This record gives sequence, structure tokens and C-alpha cells, in this order.
Amino acid sequence: MRPIPLLLILSALALPALSQAAVRVEVLQNRLAQPWGMAFLPDDQGILITLRGGELKRWQPGKGLSAPIAGVPQVWANGQGGLLDVALAPDFAQSRRVWLSYAESDASGKAGTAVGYGRLSEDATQLTNFTVVFRQQPKLSVGNHFGGRLVFDGKGYVFIGLGENNQRATAQDLSKLQGKVVRLTETGGVPPDNPFVGRADARPEIWAYGIRNPQGMAMNPWSDTLWLNEHGPRGGDEINIPEKGKNYGWPLATWGVNYSGLKIPEAKGPIVAGTEQPIFYWEKSPAVSGMAFYNSDTFPQWRQKLFIGALKDKEVIVLSVKGNAVTEEGRLLQERGQRIRDVRVGPDGYLYVLTDESDGELLKVSP
Repeated sequence: MRPIPLLLILSALALPALSQAAVRVEVLQNRLAQPWGMAFLPDDQGILITLRGGELKRWQPGKGLSAPIAGVPQVWANGQGGLLDVALAPDFAQSRRVWLSYAESDASGKAGTAVGYGRLSEDATQLTNFTVVFRQQPKLSVGNHFGGRLVFDGKGYVFIGLGENNQRATAQDLSKLQGKVVRLTETGGVPPDNPFVGRADARPEIWAYGIRNPQGMAMNPWSDTLWLNEHGPRGGDEINIPEKGKNYGWPLATWGVNYSGLKIPEAKGPIVAGTEQPIFYWEKSPAVSGMAFYNSDTFPQWRQKLFIGALKDKEVIVLSVKGNAVTEEGRLLQERGQRIRDVRVGPDGYLYVLTDESDGELLKVSP
């Protein structure tokens, strides 16, 4: 029997790693100024894309990018603030309701996250009757930590991830809406079974608290639960499963330290009684962003995977999901050197990625 060349053996051993890194990338659109979120319109009508400066546009295959859609609320586009996420109401086919999150300021000049919805015209050129249903109160941000991700759970509710406006202690203060996940009805009301309804010292919108700066949220399709990722300070980016009424620790419990290298003043350690541990954390922060679970039949090799963008590390992180346990498997798009802002799985089963650049791109990715 002829001996098998060593190079072939090594190549075969390296195949899994190669398959992680070697993906096909199609640039669908460039010249996107700091894109932040996207939502897929039904019936191949294209993708709605938010630009942080305050514009909502539609991208269509063969037609490219539309003019700005009219009727978008005025946004506070400073620092990390601006027009943030976009999501279609579950009954979009009937209501044509589009939800937006964005930063807005008050007379003091400080800002917070607001959420509302409007009706998208049949030709997708304007939003009408835009109604604000949620405002982060009080407004405390001078440019940082807005959060802003919007996720419908398919059970009649919408979750909103809210940063602590870089005011650490607020994440533990139930009278404030900083550093929280809130849960509303699909029309913007407060569900009567929210955990703090009826408490004089707490905001009834709150679902979970102790969050620093959530940048990605998605429903896990296998457990039908909400998952969230958030930025730590220097180190300590986390994946959490925000459950009703629970405390996720910030700033009392963290796996990170301050940007100066010193400990967080309020921190009592990485594990603190009465707070929930993340299901996964990074000691060295990749600056996680938009996230998507892969539950399509298009590319079976991607099933049971979780894709998370990385702003600082400029790549897409690939994690394997088994129950509530995740392990990092590899990273994609490193060679492009672009900050990744959002990652979604399209109706066609391809991965769609937005890069957070002044000349940002919409990418279509396949294995």
C-alpha cells in the first residue's frame, strides 16, 4: 500500500479550521454611513437598514439603495447615539408597522434611548403616524451606552436592551431605566405580569437589570428564550439569558476591569451572591455586537451555531450552542479588517453582515 503523504494528512486534519475561515463573501452594498441595524421585508422586497446619522433606507437586489425613507423621527446623532435598531412587527403583513430605536436628547442636552413605530407605505418610501411608545428615563447619556436592540419574542411581547448611559450605579437602580432589559406589549404597553409591576420603587417596564451595554439580542430558536450580549469594560464581554426579575450583576459583579486597569469601584468580584453569572464571557473584550442563531436548512454545517459581530476585533465570532452552553469555535472575516455592527440570518439562510464604517458595507456570507 502506498504511504499517504504527510501533507495530505495535515491538510485533512486542518479541514475543520479551514472551513471556518474560508467563507464566500459578496458585497451587496457599500457607501453606507455607519449602518447599525437591518430587517428583512417579506416577499423579497428587500432589507431595511438604519444609518446611525438618522436615515432609514431600503436595499433591494438589482436596485441598490433607496433614498432616505421619510417620516423617521429626529435623532441625537452624537457619540454612540443616533438611529439604532429596526424591527418589523410580527403582524407586519397586515399592519406594515416598523419599529425603530434611537437616541434622543432633552433640554438639558443629555440623551437616552427612545422606541416607537410607524406605518411603512406600500411603496416603502415613508413612515406615517410615527408613535413613540417608550423613553429611557431619566436622560443621562452624554454619548455612551444606549443599547437599543429590539427583539419580538413571538408571544406578543417586544424586548428592548438598554445601556446604562455610562452611569454604572444606575444599572442596579430599579427606579431608572438605565442598564435594563425592558419588556412591552406589541403595541407598547406594560404587560401586567412584568416582574416589578405594582412596586412604587421600580419601573414597571423592567424585565431584567444589572446590564452594562447590550449590543446584541436574539431569540434562541431551540429554547425559545431571549439571549443577550453586552460589552464589559476592559474585559468581561458577556452572553446572558435575561430572565424575569433577575440581576445580571453590573457593576457589582464583572469579569472585567476599568479602562485604566484598576478595578471597577463598585465591583465585589466576578461572582457575587444574588447576581446571575453569564453563560459565557471573554476575558479580552472583542466588543461584541449584533448576533444571530443559525436555524436554517440552507447550510447544515452552520446549524446550532451562534454568530456574533465584533467591533474591536473586526470579525464575526462563531460559537457552538448546546442547550445553554456555548463554546467558541472560530472567527470569520478577519481578513477584511472591518468593524462588525450587525449579523442576521436572512430568509434565504445566508448570513448578512453590516460593517460599522464611514464607508460601511452590507455583506452576504456563505460557507
